[in-house]
Amino acid sequence: MDISQLPKHFDSRQAEESWDNQWEAWGVYRFDPTRARGESFVIDTPPPTVSGSLHVGHVFSYTHTDLMARFQRMMGRNIFYPLGWDDNGLPTERRVQNFFNVRCDPTIPYAEEFDTDAAAREKHPVSVSRRNFIELCLRLTAEDEKVFKALWRRIGLSVDWRHEYSTIDERCRRAAQYSFLDLYKKGHVYAVDSPAMWDVDFQTAVAQAEVEDRNTAGHFHNIRFGVEGSETTFVIATTRPELLAACVAVTAHPDDPRYKPYFGKHAVTPVFHAPVPIFPSELADPEKGTGILMVCTFGDATDVRWWREQSLPNRQIIGRNGRLMPVTYGEPGWESNNPAAANEAYAHLAGKNTKQARKIMVEVLLGDALVNPPKPIEHAVKYFEKGDQPLEFISTRQWFVRLLDKKDELISCGNRIQWHPEFMGHRYRTWTENLQFDWCISRQRYFGVPFPCWYRVDDEGNPDYVHPILAAPEVLPVDPMATAPPGFTESQRNQPGGFVAEGDVFDTWFTSSLTPQIASGWMTDPKLHSNLFPFDVRPQSHEIIRTWAFYTVVKAWLHAADVPWRHVAISGWVLDPDRKKMSKSKGNVVTPMHLLDDTATPSATGPPMRASAPIPPLTLMSSRWASAW
Repeated sequence: MDISQLPKHFDSRQAEESWDNQWEAWGVYRFDPTRARGESFVIDTPPPTVSGSLHVGHVFSYTHTDLMARFQRMMGRNIFYPLGWDDNGLPTERRVQNFFNVRCDPTIPYAEEFDTDAAAREKHPVSVSRRNFIELCLRLTAEDEKVFKALWRRIGLSVDWRHEYSTIDERCRRAAQYSFLDLYKKGHVYAVDSPAMWDVDFQTAVAQAEVEDRNTAGHFHNIRFGVEGSETTFVIATTRPELLAACVAVTAHPDDPRYKPYFGKHAVTPVFHAPVPIFPSELADPEKGTGILMVCTFGDATDVRWWREQSLPNRQIIGRNGRLMPVTYGEPGWESNNPAAANEAYAHLAGKNTKQARKIMVEVLLGDALVNPPKPIEHAVKYFEKGDQPLEFISTRQWFVRLLDKKDELISCGNRIQWHPEFMGHRYRTWTENLQFDWCISRQRYFGVPFPCWYRVDDEGNPDYVHPILAAPEVLPVDPMATAPPGFTESQRNQPGGFVAEGDVFDTWFTSSLTPQIASGWMTDPKLHSNLFPFDVRPQSHEIIRTWAFYTVVKAWLHAADVPWRHVAISGWVLDPDRKKMSKSKGNVVTPMHLLDDTATPSATGPPMRASAPIPPLTLMSSRWASAW
């Protein structure tokens, strides 16, 4: 070799691209399906959410996975190492809305040539049809996936790209819809009109696993109630006086001597003069507030429980958009001792959001019923993890997977899996033990996998929700909003005597929970699937044990009475200089491409290569982070 012909400076990027192409040509990372399962090492790789930029935290965790793959490959194992993209659901919708300055309106007709440049110039978001919106989602996710894939190839992940998938592609839609049909056939899914946690901005139901508590400033408002047929009064402390119109009962602890004389009687609400029963409940905390509580439809999960147990009426006042709906006192279910006064008062609230209604209640309507000024407090309020407004409990028709009757089986599944580090298995167990609701799998959104079902409509125009028309497995995937069910024509859509489509889509986790089945060919290559399943390892982060790990265990158990993998490897986080988790949603990320350009891939991936297990958090102090290793 004539060293004088070598370039003066080593071009790391050119070398990386050259070797990536060479490895691909040699098939170094390709899985050999002809080899026995005992010779294979099978990885259920996390499909990153395609809703922004990957950051150094992703490089940190995915490098650990690649180290496992490379070690096992050097040991002579046959490596099944796929990678996918999680590209459907609310994160993608929010990104598309912001990127193109649009909002989806299903009532708008499809525009053949939608001008995205013109939409971007508008001051306010432009409304687009469902089909246009989905096309924009597909367009943007395709571009994001190219960028994501370029990064993974740049850092040299030894993935077999022949097994690439995205959770919105045809293969994944077919798998998710088949999963639904199988669970429906086995009696594991059901639909019901029921109070569900609802995000008023996204206007969709959310599942318990997607909810987080956030410390929020508020006030305790002491409100005086009467006891029907007497001059007796008592005071209830509440953080939500705007729900007074939705009060359907009052409760206190059965052993609380202050309120024992009231049990079996009726309280009378101020302002709306509604008589409501007073009943004892051990769920009431004598030490909280004044020890006696409003039961409203619905303030929280305990209200829902009391509503069911006591067979209370449903006085829903908050609509899906978060505003108070019109009601009429004096009608059945809206009893009042003074309907005229109640309706006059409620007219001040109708159409207002909850904050506006709270202010009106306190400053205008409560009057002498408000005892003492409101007391400032800070308390935990439930939010959708990607939402900006507190969640409400709103009665809507939703699909659920039965889980509450399967806790013991799911805990047993968790015990069969080896967790690394071991204590992460306790997180799984604790989450499962503390489940309060079945899994709500329906979302009132657009960019997702649709439910494969329709409903007959009677001659009066009423859908028969009890007997859905299910798509046949051989026609999957299907979009019921665009395809008529068997025995019907498109002209009968939304017509008396015809049919209506299920307009909801699956919770994104309903599809993502099938990543082992999707990657192994559950619906496309049953022989390969039976050879690979269950997988050897699932690498993932700890904050989604309650979602991705848990739901994947659920699906494996319900479909195959097995666990999805033998091991779970939990990675740590990369923290920002303030020691906060680096997160796309928090906007505190450092993207890795410039680090790779500055230091070359081996240096930029050095820190995670040297980290020990269990993986500690890594604080990123500067763009020269690699020099410390």
